Amino acid sequence: MREYYKKAKLNRKFVAHDLCIDSWESIQPYYHKLEHREFASAKDVEIWLLQRSELDAVLEEELAWRYIKMNGDTKNEQYAQHFTAFVEHIEPHVAAVENRLDKKLLQALQLHEIDKKKYFVFIRALQKRDALFREKNIPIITELQKLEQKYGEIASQMTVDVDGKTLTLQQASVFLKHTNRDTRKKVFLQIQERRLQDEQQLHSLLSELITKRHICALHADFENYRDYKFQDLGRFDYTKEDCFNFYDSIQKTIPPVLAYMYSKRKKSLQLAALKPWDLDVDPDNLPPLAPFKTSQELIQKTIACLHEIKPLYAEYIKTMVAEGYVDLESRIGKAPGGFNYPLYESNIPFIFMNAAGTLHDVVTMLHEAGHAIHSCVTAELPLVEFKNLPSEVAELASMSMELISMEHWHHFFDTDAELKRAKRSQLEGVISVLSWIVIIDKFQHWLYENPQHTVAEREKTWLNILNDFDTKLVDWSDLMHIKKASWQKQLHIFEVPFYYIEYGIAQLGAIALWRQYIQNREQALENYECFLRLGYTIPIPEIYAAAGIDFSFSLDYVTELIAFVQQKLEEL
Repeated sequence: MREYYKKAKLNRKFVAHDLCIDSWESIQPYYHKLEHREFASAKDVEIWLLQRSELDAVLEEELAWRYIKMNGDTKNEQYAQHFTAFVEHIEPHVAAVENRLDKKLLQALQLHEIDKKKYFVFIRALQKRDALFREKNIPIITELQKLEQKYGEIASQMTVDVDGKTLTLQQASVFLKHTNRDTRKKVFLQIQERRLQDEQQLHSLLSELITKRHICALHADFENYRDYKFQDLGRFDYTKEDCFNFYDSIQKTIPPVLAYMYSKRKKSLQLAALKPWDLDVDPDNLPPLAPFKTSQELIQKTIACLHEIKPLYAEYIKTMVAEGYVDLESRIGKAPGGFNYPLYESNIPFIFMNAAGTLHDVVTMLHEAGHAIHSCVTAELPLVEFKNLPSEVAELASMSMELISMEHWHHFFDTDAELKRAKRSQLEGVISVLSWIVIIDKFQHWLYENPQHTVAEREKTWLNILNDFDTKLVDWSDLMHIKKASWQKQLHIFEVPFYYIEYGIAQLGAIALWRQYIQNREQALENYECFLRLGYTIPIPEIYAAAGIDFSFSLDYVTELIAFVQQKLEEL
């Protein structure tokens, strides 16, 4: 497997191997060469594209490592300064010259014949990027990049004391599965009260982000940031109206299923009222599942699980571990959340997460492993642009792996009863997360359609949207101060606006692929790899078609897939 990565690692032909990226001046000569290159033929254009992609890969990996290190230790001022220096002093220059290169290429494409089908997706992205570019937005985008990191800084410092130990909120959340209801309630309230200590600071941060994002949109001749961001995210294949239709489909299908699940839970736990701290405990009040104790054990069991699906998938993760491309433990000072960061020069992705020994961690690890497999499969695509995946495609890979891997979770659990509990929990999570995804996305649409709103209006709107999807079976009496700020736990709102509905779209696709896997494992894996190999070389609906699934938001399609999940839940 080492040989694979040695082969796949980018072989620099344009950028010096010993380049030290410490300033704009250190990389400016490469951009100068690209900007002043003359094209005499289509071959010249394609060579230029490869050289530009190589430079992009080198720079993106440099930024990636600065980001990874900063998130791994938010208390390290040197890491933060190193990241900020790139954002403040290098990226603004890069943004300006990249636009000039875009224009140069678009002009060249009018003069020279290249494979229009091969470059169709790339060219339309290029045209969109050029249409959105405004010189006066460069300093604002730089400010936004720095502001967006503040959420991680704030959240990483949130801790609570439980049984005499100082825990991160991720670690403390394990107690929400405790069989003692008083313990669950105590820890739930501790976590929420700790979040509320920063409530106003996070309100102010979001308000500042909204103001600056709205200015960017106005500069680019858009009425609001939502419409601007849809273009910026390259949403060529669906519209905001499709999102609204998705909301409607989810609102009609998911709340009744959740109501049924909550009713069963309430009855099983023998509760007079189902409270927020009763939603994570096992419905039969059994002790929480403990699929692993250490991050090393998590890695080994993940590798065993993936090997059973396809040995090569396990080899990818083994190589990442051997090369030090994983950081799994939750610790004070580490930014929250999890991610897989593709590294376009190394062609070995990096997995970052906050493991605390729970089933959720297993799902997160396999989710990120799905992203990692995608990165490895696309490693030899010639251009970074082909590997820079839209989220609707990237999340299809990861969320499908969550569900496909369920058929092999016996590596994490010793008994059939534990395995069934884990599967049931995962499928119930699939149902509930679809509702949450739509709620978050609908809230973001309102935030940016009404950029001048007050905090009071923000809170009222959030509660109204929650109410639209509410089963009325969870009792929030005396907890409205917590409920009205519950959106603040969603980092996407702060760090990557509008990047969330993709999870819902991909979740539907993942259910469809999992159904394939149950019905015909070999065909499903063939379809899975078929869409992985494509990267982003064709439009999203065609990529979904290559996976043998629909790219659909319709009520009929959502109803069909949710019925399948319900059927599998009943079988458990």
